[in-house]
Amino acid sequence: MEARSVRFQDLDFDRKQLKVVQGKGKKDRYVPLSVHLIRGLKKYIEAEKPKDYLFNGKPLPNGAGGDFDNRYSERGVQWVIKQTSKAAGILKEVHVHTLRHSYATHLLEDGMDIMTLKELLEHQNIETKMEYLHIAQLEGQRIFSPLDTLFAQCNRSSK
Repeated sequence: MEARSVRFQDLDFDRKQLKVVQGKGKKDRYVPLSVHLIRGLKKYIEAEKPKDYLFNGKPLPNGAGGDFDNRYSERGVQWVIKQTSKAAGILKEVHVHTLRHSYATHLLEDGMDIMTLKELLEHQNIETKMEYLHIAQLEGQRIFSPLDTLFAQCNRSSK
C-alpha cells in the first residue's frame, strides 16, 4: 500500500528523502532515498511523466473495476515484484513484504540500531523487529556462553 500510494509531490530529491503519508500505523514518516534510486526515479519520471501518483496504473476498459484513482493496483504491484524477481533469476518465492524484510535486515547488517529501525519502519513495538535480528548476519557477533564472559571478568579482576 505504501509503494502504490507514493505521490510525485512526496519525493524530495534535494533532501534525499521520501515522505510516506499515512503508512503503517496511519502515521506520516520520512525514509531516506539512495542517490542510486534517485537517479533511477528521475529517469522513470522523465519517461513516464507521472502527474499525481508516482506509479500510475491504467483503468480497465469500459470502466470495469469500479472507481479508479490512477494508482497501480495491489495486484499490479504484486505482479511486478514476481516478474522482476523471476527476470533476476531469484528462485525463492518473493512477495512485496519480502522487500520490507530485506530492507530492514540490510539496515541492521549495516549497523543501524534496532530502535532507529523501529521508528523508520513504524512498528509499534520492539518485538516486531526481533525477527530481523534472527535473520541478520551481524558482523562481529559470535556465539558464546555468558559463563565465558563472567569467568573472563573474574580472571581480569584477580590479576
